[in-house]
Amino acid sequence: MSAPDNDTVTTAEATSDAVLPQTGGSGDPALPDADEISSDAVVETVDVRDEDDEDEDEDEDEDDDDEDGSPDTLLVREGDVAGDYLERLLDILDVDGDIDLDVEGDRASVAVVGGELRTLIGPDGATLEALQELTRLAVAQSTGVRSRLMLDIGGFRAKRRADLTSLATAATERVGQSRQPERLSPMNPFERKVVHDVVAAAAGVRSESEGEEPNRRVVVLPDA
Repeated sequence: MSAPDNDTVTTAEATSDAVLPQTGGSGDPALPDADEISSDAVVETVDVRDEDDEDEDEDEDEDDDDEDGSPDTLLVREGDVAGDYLERLLDILDVDGDIDLDVEGDRASVAVVGGELRTLIGPDGATLEALQELTRLAVAQSTGVRSRLMLDIGGFRAKRRADLTSLATAATERVGQSRQPERLSPMNPFERKVVHDVVAAAAGVRSESEGEEPNRRVVVLPDA
């Protein structure tokens, strides 16, 4: 495992059902399928909304401490548990890959790098999303604390972050000039967080989230 390196990507056939160790004598968790990921973001004009709909995604709001009051210690432990879980998974699938562990802000970050990893990413990152949820559940079972760990595979999330940053920057510029709101297509919590961060750093605009999963999306609006 590679040595550790801050935060709204494969040769074996992999699905959220196929890649998980089942509960057995070793105590490995049997984990459920994850929700489908949404398609890439596009922008379309919408009507101004009166309500101030804050993004309530639990993935972006929760801050857990360990039993000793040290969140950093817990995050390091989360990364270690996730790394062990993913290493076993790669062995089962006979997929080559290295595990990089890090702590980014208030969450553990784990990346699988190297080798042919496209099957572990899946269409539009769907398999990656499933694996992230399954890894979080494995970590939660070990630590007893809900995990907000972020998983990247083959640099997919890093590239998606860059693409969303460009998309959100363009949207804020248009809204700033037109004073008309724009609604982005449905995104997962990670993608929405990237967009919210970009909008928050721009002058004269703000962002809200609307809708329910899996169709929750970001709306970029002019400041009143």
